[in-house]
Amino acid sequence: MAFLETIQFIKDKFNSKDFIPLHAPVFNGNERKYVMDTLDSSFVSSVGAYVDLSEKMIADISQTKKAVAVVNGTAGLQIALQLTGVQRGDEVITQALTFVATANAIHYNGSDPIFLDVDYDTMGLSPQAVSDFLEEYGERRETGTYNKKTGRKISACVPMHTFGFPVHLDELLKVCTEWNIPVVEDAAESLGSYYKGKHTGSFGQFGVFSFNGNKIVTSGGGGMIVTNDEDLGKMGKHLTTTAKVPHSYEYVHDHIGYNFRMPNLNASLVCAQLEQLDSFLANKRQLANDYAEFFKTQGITFRQELENTNANYWLMCVELENLEERNGFLKATNEAKTMTRPIWQLMYRLPMYQHCFKDGQQNAEFLEERIVNIPSSVRI
Repeated sequence: MAFLETIQFIKDKFNSKDFIPLHAPVFNGNERKYVMDTLDSSFVSSVGAYVDLSEKMIADISQTKKAVAVVNGTAGLQIALQLTGVQRGDEVITQALTFVATANAIHYNGSDPIFLDVDYDTMGLSPQAVSDFLEEYGERRETGTYNKKTGRKISACVPMHTFGFPVHLDELLKVCTEWNIPVVEDAAESLGSYYKGKHTGSFGQFGVFSFNGNKIVTSGGGGMIVTNDEDLGKMGKHLTTTAKVPHSYEYVHDHIGYNFRMPNLNASLVCAQLEQLDSFLANKRQLANDYAEFFKTQGITFRQELENTNANYWLMCVELENLEERNGFLKATNEAKTMTRPIWQLMYRLPMYQHCFKDGQQNAEFLEERIVNIPSSVRI
């Protein structure tokens, strides 16, 4: 069987002859204790000590001033974009090589994504592609930047840190600042990743993390908005908790709010998981190092962090020679009960986004045909 050595190496690394998942959660800390504490307290819904603690822990980790716990990362992106000023009929710059939630969150606000190419090295939004697009189509006005072709306002830019690898943030922020376009970082996959010593999610006006079941830290479901603008952060908390004005007994709501609250039950899991984040990161980094050494002997490129960055190695990936080899690798590994997955289909190929603008997508289409995720769980 082709790729037999790779399959055996992965099985040995995870000490298993059975099915090996792509990324399984690990509950080795205080998860059970904190969940039981939540049950005993009866505060299992959206109010409770663990919601507050999870927000404080994430703010501390991400080096930001305000964190807002939400039901999932997608909801967090939706609210962050709304707080940034994205309105119905606007356009938002992002990448086509991303998980569908990035584009969906833009659409939830009644706006359309502009799909621009990624950099080959980061697999994330290319600052050069953003600059090229704006030089050709951008028009500066007193009220912001507009698309000369459509006449619509370009209200935000959403880079996504693919698999935990930070995009070229300095260059991207420079371009967006020049064009007065706020940045919202889709940091769903990059908890524990750093760019030049600063945590991802802390660079833009907002950052958004995910605690989905397959993330490096999980609560089954959940997410977190982070920002250094405390006033906007407070408004985010207000909007995601149904915009209810505090009162001892009356129900008063002053905005169209959302029931996007993270339950205390989920927050208790987040807190227990965050206590183990450093050990998770170290464990995954060792696995990444082992993979890198192994794949050198196989003639397969293992994707590694760039200089001046620290990636969390959430989902590790290899780059195959071409589409045919990629498909052969996927078939062989999955038939051997070793779970692998191709990178996402590009967003503009999906029926609901085929009408959206896209540039040449040279790097995105190259990567789409070659990148495969391999088992990346914390080993216990």
